[in-house]
Amino acid sequence: MVSSEPPDDLLSMRDIAPELPALLERAARLKAERQWGTRRPVLRGKNVGMIFEKPSTRTRVSFEVAVNDLGGHAIYLSSRDLQLGRGETIADTARVLSRYCDALVYRAFRHTDEVELARWATIPVINALDDLEHPCQTVADLLTMRERWRGRFVGHRVAWVGDGNNVLHSLLLGAAAVGLDVTAATPAKYEPNPEITRAALELAAASGAKLAFTSDPKEAAHGADALYTDVWVSMGEEAEQAAREAAFQGFQVNSELLGLAAQDAFVLHDLPAHRGQEITDEVLDGSRSAAWDQAENRLHAQKAILEYLVPTARHLAR
Repeated sequence: MVSSEPPDDLLSMRDIAPELPALLERAARLKAERQWGTRRPVLRGKNVGMIFEKPSTRTRVSFEVAVNDLGGHAIYLSSRDLQLGRGETIADTARVLSRYCDALVYRAFRHTDEVELARWATIPVINALDDLEHPCQTVADLLTMRERWRGRFVGHRVAWVGDGNNVLHSLLLGAAAVGLDVTAATPAKYEPNPEITRAALELAAASGAKLAFTSDPKEAAHGADALYTDVWVSMGEEAEQAAREAAFQGFQVNSELLGLAAQDAFVLHDLPAHRGQEITDEVLDGSRSAAWDQAENRLHAQKAILEYLVPTARHLAR
């Protein structure tokens, strides 16, 4: 069980790094309880506001189901539903929603807006994706790897093949916190944020994880226990599509690249996938794909996060 006092918010993987092993254990337990038909309504009477500036399938549905499974009520708020879209400040929105809700989930374009919402809110704020990080995704990713490796991260290595983006940022931080080795292969000029890299290396120094960076996908894939990729063009980057597609040639996760990995290696993708671009149908739909378990685990990871951050839920979950 998670033991230490929770942070006020989850804006970055750094906020929950010390408690990641316990959070993953709790997520695994919640997954088992759902399969057994056992659900504890620790959010009964609680309302969770969900502000989504970007559309979503997995994030929205998994959070709504997570809140419902825990006995609470999720309120979906797109940018069209709020006065934010008509110029009301984030600070004013935070002040008002804090008086109605017990937690806020925010899927934002800008990390600075995420920080601003948390600054003024008096309830927990959970980062459901922004341009810097995607921490909820990483908790689900680590849960998926934990299942495949029977609870052990040390001695395993995941190879990232693709963009040095928000998903990679959270993966580096999360992997470093639990002792998982990462080799990130990104094209030149698409490397991860240097500040995030420094923070991840500091966590890795404490855990013993090894983080490596290259521009060669084959080097990263060789002997890896898992291959992880993401889209080459994320939401908001459509104007860069042609340049990105040119830069990422050779970074496709296909049967040839998977053949360089360990014999029992599996493939991760946070979805949605641009089939035929960053990953082939053969690999994504193949027997070595863990993408569908990974998508399911968003639900269980987010239930553990909600339990941890909402004070009354955390008390009842003990």
